[in-house]
Amino acid sequence: MVFRLRSYQRKTIDNVLNSMRQGHKRIIVQQPPRTGKTVIMAEIARKATDKGNRVMFIIHRKEVLVQAKATFRKQDVNMNLATLGMVQTLTRRVNKLDEPQLILIDEAHHAISNSYRRIIDAFPNAYILYFTATPIRTGHDQLDQIADDIIVGKSIKWLTQHHFLAPFHYYGLGDIDRSKLRKAHGDYSSDSMNEAISRQIYGHIVDQYQRLAKGKQAVVYCHSIASAKEVTKKFHEAGITAEEIDGGTDKKVRDKLVQQFRDQQLTILVNVNLFTEGVDLPNVDCVIMARPTSSLALYLQFSMRCLNPRKGKTAIIIDHVDNFLNFGLPNNDRNWSEAIITKNKRKAKSNTDNGPAIAQCNYCFGTFYRDQITDGCCPLCGHELKKENKDYKIVNVDLQEIKENQAVKHRKQMVNKILEDQVMANVADKTPGQLTTLKELQAYAKLHNYSPGWAWYQFKNRRKH
Repeated sequence: MVFRLRSYQRKTIDNVLNSMRQGHKRIIVQQPPRTGKTVIMAEIARKATDKGNRVMFIIHRKEVLVQAKATFRKQDVNMNLATLGMVQTLTRRVNKLDEPQLILIDEAHHAISNSYRRIIDAFPNAYILYFTATPIRTGHDQLDQIADDIIVGKSIKWLTQHHFLAPFHYYGLGDIDRSKLRKAHGDYSSDSMNEAISRQIYGHIVDQYQRLAKGKQAVVYCHSIASAKEVTKKFHEAGITAEEIDGGTDKKVRDKLVQQFRDQQLTILVNVNLFTEGVDLPNVDCVIMARPTSSLALYLQFSMRCLNPRKGKTAIIIDHVDNFLNFGLPNNDRNWSEAIITKNKRKAKSNTDNGPAIAQCNYCFGTFYRDQITDGCCPLCGHELKKENKDYKIVNVDLQEIKENQAVKHRKQMVNKILEDQVMANVADKTPGQLTTLKELQAYAKLHNYSPGWAWYQFKNRRKH
């Protein structure tokens, strides 16, 4: 039985066909993560093979290839006219391949590399569709060098409003000194991530999961195998079922653990560089980011992993490394038509648009658009936000780089830590009845290992009397 296409998927296919009729042959097709790019490609491939045209599908990950083959078969693609393979294999065999009339490239933000270009250049008469959620690269050269048109899909906000994606709450917790991050090969280096990430993050991940998403199935993104194993250990110590998998995990073990997660026999999957592109994990309700990235593509793959919709679901995104400072929230509107243009060709703009202002509540650490504030209260926890008391902060976001002076920010964090320690010293010999402010109650709770909710409960009760 073939897939029943959604309205926005049919619209995308119509837009692609119209672009072809207008004479475009190399077209970028932008679709957000979790919106069924493979189904769209399979339907386009079915239409092509029904007319006797040969189709080639290219991807760079084996797991995605396996899923794509299954989807193409289910969509009644004539597999005798279809070549599906990994770019690493096809680029070596390019001289032996049957000439396709249509080439479909998945995760096409990679397609500017030599291995893809070798295939593209070998078939100059073929129509080429570059499918990607994020048609932007971290380097200088952009996709305008290999494409002549772009079809932009529905926005994440539209998809959420029409129930094709789940709504979410986003929390930024800042267990990182971002001033220490350094780039290498298009993203932050492993050494700099080791240096930047607080050692306290491992315990914080479990604490904040229990505070914000207790009982929800979650995927944790870590930057190293050592950190992933430490996070898994902390979940075990808290009595929560969790397993760690990475590129070195035996395939049979990996497949078994993923299936256990799908069957809801496992609560937490901790991974290193695995669950980014394509892999189907439909029942994720929470994402925990413990890995910083300078790649918008990775950020959206991380943060949107939990947005598969379900009636009544609100996903939870917990960002321990403040990736939102680079990219805003996942549902920021983004100018993809501008993003595909190589930087020195872009039109100069007198006013840089960094997207809508983002606010962060200093009590629950919730992160949201400023226009979501209702009656002066945090939309996530309901706490009254008083600007003069700095109960929330405004974050300026830029898609390409952090504009905020991170060294200054780090010094502020150190000062706040010193002040927090002083408060703890002041409350050490007091009883709860002698405490008057929320900060004193929070310091007392921290000192005596009380749950975070204890301070809130005490403070709210006192305000009522």
